[in-house]
Amino acid sequence: MTETEFDLIVIGAGAVAENVADRAVQGGLTAVLIESELVGGECSYWACMPSKALLRSGIALRAARNVEGTREAVTGDLDVAATLRRRDSFTSDWDDQGQVDWVEGAGISLVRGHGRLTGVKTVSVEAADGTLTHLTARHAVVVSTGSDPLLPDIPGLAEAAPWTPREATSAKTIPSSLAIIGGGVVAVEMATAYASFGCEVTVIARGGLLGTQEDFAGELVAASLTELGATLRLGVSPTSVSRGDDGVTLELSDGSSVTAAEVLVATGRQPRTTDIGAETVGLPVGDWLDVDDTLLVRAETNHRHGWLYAVGDVNHRALLTHQGKYQARAAGDVIAARALGKAVHDGAWGTHAATADHAAVPQVTFSDPEVASVGLTSSAAEKAGFTTRVVDYDLGSVAGASLQADGYTGKARMVVDEKRKVILGVTFVGQDVSEMLHAATIAVAGEVPIDRLWHAVPAYPTMNEIWLRLLETYGRP
Repeated sequence: MTETEFDLIVIGAGAVAENVADRAVQGGLTAVLIESELVGGECSYWACMPSKALLRSGIALRAARNVEGTREAVTGDLDVAATLRRRDSFTSDWDDQGQVDWVEGAGISLVRGHGRLTGVKTVSVEAADGTLTHLTARHAVVVSTGSDPLLPDIPGLAEAAPWTPREATSAKTIPSSLAIIGGGVVAVEMATAYASFGCEVTVIARGGLLGTQEDFAGELVAASLTELGATLRLGVSPTSVSRGDDGVTLELSDGSSVTAAEVLVATGRQPRTTDIGAETVGLPVGDWLDVDDTLLVRAETNHRHGWLYAVGDVNHRALLTHQGKYQARAAGDVIAARALGKAVHDGAWGTHAATADHAAVPQVTFSDPEVASVGLTSSAAEKAGFTTRVVDYDLGSVAGASLQADGYTGKARMVVDEKRKVILGVTFVGQDVSEMLHAATIAVAGEVPIDRLWHAVPAYPTMNEIWLRLLETYGRP
């Protein structure tokens, strides 16, 4: 049994946890990460990195076929085995030694095992062999345990041994057919990847695709998936699931059925807070951790002491790696500032506040076409009470886009707050639109006035000319 004390204890060692510890150490504190799986977390091994690697080869092949000249040069089909090998290289074959070396080089300690809160500023770590290590924090504890796939309550589903996103992104072989339950980002991305591999894909979603995005995003992606050969069963949901000799059979609410070699569940996430000792500090077990803009957990007992923070998926503010890292920077900096008695800037857009979580969150769905968005959708802005004007433009009619691909198909939307004359949200759908998203993010986060945006001249002929076309359609203020 070992007793160890640090300024900061972080439960979890994913990308978000690494960032909060790094910022605290740079601020002059000592920090330790606790991890029961691979250092680097979900994004490095089972989410962002492997999923984008799986998607990229097929998208690049189709992009080449969309341009006269390269179209004629492409004579073969996608090499699935090579694509999987490339995916493995990005996960380091699920070996985290490189991440461990980075942690050590950053001056951060690491303890392997399952971390649990045991009281105010105290954490126990249970190693794989049952050995316990007791840690004490001088200043703060951060929960950065992430989230797990949510398994819907469908009779027979759990017994059918479904895939979660982890199995989908780490598969060593591609099944002949795959049924996907869900219509969100993971469902759409995996449908795109597996259809590219020649797998027979069926997407089962009780609503449309990408329901939290602008309507046209889901419509354009649905058309593309259909063209790729995927079958879309929208407006229905599974009523029961069973696995037999022929694969997995899903009975659907319209009386029909789907049979596939494997079934992937992509219906949402739930917090990893069922076994972190939440009850020892007066927090409900299994709930998301509600935080303020400095990422301090909102709880009466915590606010008396001000020591427990939560960053990343577990606080449910924005389940995106880049947004979690943004939170981590704010949390690590504010923990150091509070510990050392320095000034805290926790007002809107301050150094120690994760203000962007509320209305300036960028997100990319790496489907084909891509969906890149930031801020509020038109419906979300209306629900929030803004007086808005929505401006749409056909991306395919922009010179830079037509040069990018023959017969380019895409659309852009700008949502403007008519009272303040600033942009509330932007959505792009089309090939390579993710590379245009940061300009939109700056416009939204910076609340750049429309009249000033007229002076941000887009280079010609690039896809960024869409900004001029959106402004021209809107008209001079």
